[in-house]
Amino acid sequence: MKEEQAAPGSQKRYEIAEEVLRSNISAGTLPPGLVLLEGPIADILQTSRAPVQRALQTLEADGLVHRFAGRGFLVGPPGGDIEPIRTDIKALGLVVPRHADEALQSRSSWERIYNTVEADVAGCVVFGRYRIVEMELANHFNVSRTVVRDVLTRLRERGLVRKNQSSHWIAGPLTAQTVKDHFVLRTMLEPPAIRLGAPAVNRARLEALLKRLRAAEDSAAGGLGDSEAIQTEFIECCVLAAPNERLRDLVRNNLLPVTATDRLLRRLGLPGDPAIITELRLVAELLLRGATESAVSMMATHLEASLNRTIAQMKIVAIIPGPGVTAAYLTPVLD
Repeated sequence: MKEEQAAPGSQKRYEIAEEVLRSNISAGTLPPGLVLLEGPIADILQTSRAPVQRALQTLEADGLVHRFAGRGFLVGPPGGDIEPIRTDIKALGLVVPRHADEALQSRSSWERIYNTVEADVAGCVVFGRYRIVEMELANHFNVSRTVVRDVLTRLRERGLVRKNQSSHWIAGPLTAQTVKDHFVLRTMLEPPAIRLGAPAVNRARLEALLKRLRAAEDSAAGGLGDSEAIQTEFIECCVLAAPNERLRDLVRNNLLPVTATDRLLRRLGLPGDPAIITELRLVAELLLRGATESAVSMMATHLEASLNRTIAQMKIVAIIPGPGVTAAYLTPVLD
């Protein structure tokens, strides 16, 4: 997602989201202890999650919100032993100034529908192959075909759709072999990236990551509600520290369909495994101690275990009946 793209004026979208959240915290609309989740805030602001995520990270750096053992952020500075308040933020009357709302609404139209389309597509690809007709997708959301092509192009970047020989947009099927292929590339790319980037890892960021991993590991719920965000931070901190831009691009691009697969399995109700957090914690600890080769070896072990977990869950999905209802613009392709 291009959250860096500026809205009209000098402010970027994440800066607008930060301004809105900051003012509502200051005014008491968002009280201390309130659990802030990216999704509901993005829905209110009618933007993607990426700007909201960056806004929350900035507010965290300023001590206005902090992470905790559960999912999301708590309003208030860390260390205050604040009891989490799990209230629907949409019911609190978040104040969005007119200038902020207008700036956010002027964003690229594809962002308005991207999350919905991604969810529709990801929810069915494990069950087979589906064709997406551009005109039907455009009519479904009442947008232009240019907007539709922007959405489909980004879905292709994430490995969720492709064009066949007839130039038709096809989603799926997501197979065990597809997953294995991406994990083979992960094994070829990520452990060497850790070795190459170890001297450049930001120690303060690594220490913060390790603290977060330990908190997730120790939490009663296993900390899995925030697992995707933690894994993203691990990749950014430990793997993408490598001073090789081409290698970093290869890692990022290969991870897109892997992340989409994991998100799909969670949507289907399959649980994450707490062992993921433990494995990543071990890699981070080894890096912090300067044991680079041991960290590289542990990363390889983690990837092998992750592949086995993913394949096992896909076998479970294979016996689940396909979706009874799909979006109107998704047409099953019968082999």
